[in-house]
Amino acid sequence: MRGHPMSRSKRILVAPLDWGLGHATRCIPVITELLERGAEVIIAADKRPLNLLRREFPSLQAVTFPGYDIEYPVNESMLRSMLRQLPSLYQAFRREHRYLETLVRLHRIDAVISDNRFGAYSRHARSVYLVHQLNILLPPHIAFGQALVSSVNRRICERYDEVWIPDHREEPSLGGPLSHSRRLPRNAHYIGPLSRLQRTERAKEIDVLAVLSGPEPQRTLLEERLAEQMKRTGLQCVIVRGKPEQNVTMRLAPNVLMVNSMNAAELSAAIASARMVVSRPGYSTVMDLSHTGARAIFIPTPQQTEQEHLARSLRGQNVAYSEEQNDFDLVRALAASESFTGFTPRDHDRAALRAHIDALLKV
Repeated sequence: MRGHPMSRSKRILVAPLDWGLGHATRCIPVITELLERGAEVIIAADKRPLNLLRREFPSLQAVTFPGYDIEYPVNESMLRSMLRQLPSLYQAFRREHRYLETLVRLHRIDAVISDNRFGAYSRHARSVYLVHQLNILLPPHIAFGQALVSSVNRRICERYDEVWIPDHREEPSLGGPLSHSRRLPRNAHYIGPLSRLQRTERAKEIDVLAVLSGPEPQRTLLEERLAEQMKRTGLQCVIVRGKPEQNVTMRLAPNVLMVNSMNAAELSAAIASARMVVSRPGYSTVMDLSHTGARAIFIPTPQQTEQEHLARSLRGQNVAYSEEQNDFDLVRALAASESFTGFTPRDHDRAALRAHIDALLKV
């Protein structure tokens, strides 16, 4: 695939998936490295990810890139919900690809970095697929479909010129079987974990910091459950709602502060000030907490197999305690978490990321 003449800085379109905020937050270090190398970055996102990246990079051009509008089940099984939505999702992927090609032509894009957007590849610009899940884990009762799903995922990877995997190539890795496959795509490269946060030392002034994200309505259901339980503890608690579309702070009780969103610097400071972080075990969150060395309690999004796997794995390693959302009890979880070690601070070396960005900008 060919880019445009070298008479100007390379123009890179960065397009994260809009399911939760994790795909957008892990694009922040990628965008930062691109800008440091003189690239012109255009953000293409939708809804909360678009609001978050606009807040983090207010001077960058940003365009709306419609997402998939996946309905997350509450009373329906995840499998049945996904099967019901397959026809509309397939049409959404096709629309996504056509719209991406329009953006490439309109903005004279040299390269696209797509974070988990299946159709955001181009025939007219170098295309990079940023993904940590080479193996999409299925629930045990439908594990017979694992080979088929992995084959489809591999075909998606092969539509791109490069696949960037945000994990360590060697063990100990963060993703384990999620990000390591026996049949690695030929165009795949490990770029190391990505975190937007800075590790700092601060006095522990927050007893419990809840950092929320993920699809609705489960994000709201967890927020409501945590808020009610926090009020009864008397502990100093902060809830970061993961709603960057509004810059609102409110006090729910003398001991509970609710903040709609925090930028990278603010969240780094809050995590450093917290004795315990409560969050979803999304992969981007795991990368952040690994980098900062936080102590954590995880509550997987119901029926989200990847998060359930990460929570079990980290609990099995005695790193972080976890409970299911429907049975979650904050006081019990805090007591149980005392015997867990928390994350050991681990630097995320960006050498591999920088090398691949340098190569991308030279094409």
